Amino acid sequence: SINGKCFDWLLISRRSCFRAGVRYYVRGIDSEGHAANFVETEQIVHYKGSKASFVQTRGSIPFFWSQRPNLKYKPKPQISKSVNHMDGFQRHFDSQIISYGKQMIVNLVNQKGSEKPLEQTFSKMVNSMANGMVRYVAFDFHKECSRMRWDRLQILMDQLADQQDE
Repeated sequence: SINGKCFDWLLISRRSCFRAGVRYYVRGIDSEGHAANFVETEQIVHYKGSKASFVQTRGSIPFFWSQRPNLKYKPKPQISKSVNHMDGFQRHFDSQIISYGKQMIVNLVNQKGSEKPLEQTFSKMVNSMANGMVRYVAFDFHKECSRMRWDRLQILMDQLADQQDE
């Protein structure tokens, strides 16, 4: 109940059975376009007989890459050079569009350091796909929100406001 208005709020997460694994051991996609550690989270609000739903998905960056554990705290990501990334990438987003419709990609990885090549490759691949059903936004979460400056998330919210309303 908020402000005297009672409603039901449901939160459901569904984890994919494809490419499940622990962090650093399973990254990227397979040839079918299944992203590692993919999770669909749905929020449902039920109020006076009306229902509204919002679905958010998350998963590993959908191209072929790995991050093999070693003695370093954060191993360097390695983008595969010997495969055609676009086939699996295209399959991933074709499946996403069929299941969920228009896509808003929010990439939260660092845009410098060892994660910079991941962000650059992801951005380049979305642009080369040239699909009007897919929009890409990069937001360097660690830089923008360092030292617990959570208020800086408003920058991202402002970037996404129009698409979220849509």
